[in-house]
Amino acid sequence: MSAVNAVGFIGLGVMGGAMCRNLAKKCGKTVVGYDTRPEMLAALAGDGVEPAESIADLAGRVDIIFLCLPGEPEVEQVCFGAGGVVESIREGQTLVDTSTVTPSMGRKVAAALAEKSADFADAPIARARFAAIDGTLSIMVGGEGSVLERIRPFLDCMGTDITHCGGVGTGQVMKLMNNMIVFENLNAIAEAVTIAKKSGIEPRLFFETLAKGSGDSFVCRNHGLKSMAIDDHPEEAFPVTYAIKDVSYALKLAQETGVAAKGAELVVERLKEAEAAGYGKNYGTVIQRIIERRNS
Repeated sequence: MSAVNAVGFIGLGVMGGAMCRNLAKKCGKTVVGYDTRPEMLAALAGDGVEPAESIADLAGRVDIIFLCLPGEPEVEQVCFGAGGVVESIREGQTLVDTSTVTPSMGRKVAAALAEKSADFADAPIARARFAAIDGTLSIMVGGEGSVLERIRPFLDCMGTDITHCGGVGTGQVMKLMNNMIVFENLNAIAEAVTIAKKSGIEPRLFFETLAKGSGDSFVCRNHGLKSMAIDDHPEEAFPVTYAIKDVSYALKLAQETGVAAKGAELVVERLKEAEAAGYGKNYGTVIQRIIERRNS
């Protein structure tokens, strides 16, 4: 495999922009970025990210392409649309998708790239936005070991925990299960804090005490203490609409594997109720308000 001289990054939003910035600062290679929003490219100009005029332009200038897109429709368009990655990629290049999609989408992209002698890995990310900024993401990789070896130096610029989960699609399986657990946990503590408040316990005390016992979790300390304890569910964090998408993908996988995931079904129901109440852009922790409203 030829040496990597340049890396491309498509999708420079909340997570992708921070990840691309870390690549530009740490990888020692030319980094080329593309986003349909010019302001996203402008925000990275000072970090040395070179702008591309199109996906085809980016693909013609780099050896490895990273994607970080909102969901499956966007990945479908960027990969299979006119002038997209599949059309533009060349032999020997590698596409790494850090978006959260279904495993079947990853396998579909991998098959299309294989026909052009290009490689693919799904490498979805976990942990919050601060981890994307700090370069401390957990990255779950599905793909051949030789592909991981090629992309690992660049993953190391963005994350501290790189896990090879198996073949193409397995990274997505791990990510979907991670997010399913996060939101089922979120639902559980939202129910618990509502009961505690009605029983005379102040929310911050509830979460601080919970964090000292066997009920502790990342969700308790991050989502609970930072948002639910003060009933603050900002729009710039992981929104309800994204949570619905991810848990719905997890439920699709559950259906494909013949597993009845009743807890996840309840979470989607409550998230959709939050969206209907006008909270679609708010942090997923806002389901706390839905539960409280149901029990007021």
